[in-house]
Amino acid sequence: MAEQEPKAESAPEEKAARGKDEVALELMKFIAVSTGFAKPAQSGAGFSGKSAAHSPEEQAEALLNLFERCRQVVKKD
Repeated sequence: MAEQEPKAESAPEEKAARGKDEVALELMKFIAVSTGFAKPAQSGAGFSGKSAAHSPEEQAEALLNLFERCRQVVKKD
């Protein structure tokens, strides 16, 4: 096994930025899970929302866009 080098201490600004990104990621996950954001359309009985299926690339792009929006919201102070 290769030995891991000890990590250098991060600057406080990097830690703060990383902390805000983590908050934005948690916010994005919450929104995505609670709303079914970027999930493929499910067929079933009754009424449904949009019936167009999205490709995995479109779903990934939608999640990345949502993450960027969450980052903008979290960085506002």
